[in-house]
Amino acid sequence: MFGLIGHSTSLEEARAKARSLGYEEYADGDLDMWCSAPPQMVETIAVTSRTGQSIQGAYIDSVFVPEMLRRFKTAKRKVLKAMELAQKLNIDITALGGFTSIIFEDMNLLREERVSAVQLDWKRFTTGNTHTAWVICQQVLQNAPKLGIDLASARVAVVGASGDIGSAVCRWLQRQGVAELLLVARRPQPLIELQQRLGEGRILSLEKALPEADVVVWVASLPQSLQIDTASLRSPCLMIDGGYPKNLDSKAAGEGVHVLKGGIVEFWQDIGWQMMEVAEMAKPQRQMFACFAEAMLLDFEGIHTNFSWGRNNISLEAMDRIGEASIRHGFQSLGLESLPGLEAQPALATA
Repeated sequence: MFGLIGHSTSLEEARAKARSLGYEEYADGDLDMWCSAPPQMVETIAVTSRTGQSIQGAYIDSVFVPEMLRRFKTAKRKVLKAMELAQKLNIDITALGGFTSIIFEDMNLLREERVSAVQLDWKRFTTGNTHTAWVICQQVLQNAPKLGIDLASARVAVVGASGDIGSAVCRWLQRQGVAELLLVARRPQPLIELQQRLGEGRILSLEKALPEADVVVWVASLPQSLQIDTASLRSPCLMIDGGYPKNLDSKAAGEGVHVLKGGIVEFWQDIGWQMMEVAEMAKPQRQMFACFAEAMLLDFEGIHTNFSWGRNNISLEAMDRIGEASIRHGFQSLGLESLPGLEAQPALATA
């Protein structure tokens, strides 16, 4: 059995969702009430692979909302209590979605081995970052040629390059033979170390990287104050919004700039669930975050272990393995809509 731990995008949205599910006490509660509320298992689902195999899963709402991010102790407790509930339900493998994964890594919750009287078994959980990184790479390889961008001669900027997903994307695209990687992140030392491991790549500030890039992969959260001079960007320019929340389209709308929601997959058939409606998916019955799909894939494959765990532990072999499973079981990376007047060119090999 697989599990998915998620949350609402805002307190307002969470209250509306609670009312629709019949949780009136939550719907009328203020932020303080939500801070004290326990996680809830709100939905069980069945998923059938393209191969015909069926599995069962559960969605656990951590009852976390982004307004709690400044309340560090509350944020930690929300994630750990949701993990505790998943383990109590004897779920074999559970994915941490949205901010729950970010909180887990940034606040180093691996130090918190016990929750109440429960000893957490880390092998029951995965961040889903390996599948997310693979999906983002597929989105680059499949959609850049649709815009006439030849990846063999293109410059690809990775914003958040030194992070778990960003570094994996860099290594994977390097193997595919993109012309040049532009490495962008807030802290310089991890970038220098990444550049040394790669043996290539230019370290640039965001302001200098954007005008040079044919493709921009964002795997970092966007500051509210960020302003992008779209007139300075190349045309065409493909931008993959792989961060969370996904709001790059509000920052980078412009002529010749094509923003694609990164790390999103579409299943081969409808799933009878409600949870993706709150994530504002275009097709909520089929589309989901790639990190959630990783838990399903691991359950389909019988790999009940923390496939994605810690920082900078994603291997190319693991990306290939989860990618092959993703295709086999019926997942497809979200792509650009067909663009009139543009003919797709052959992509680089994806092996």
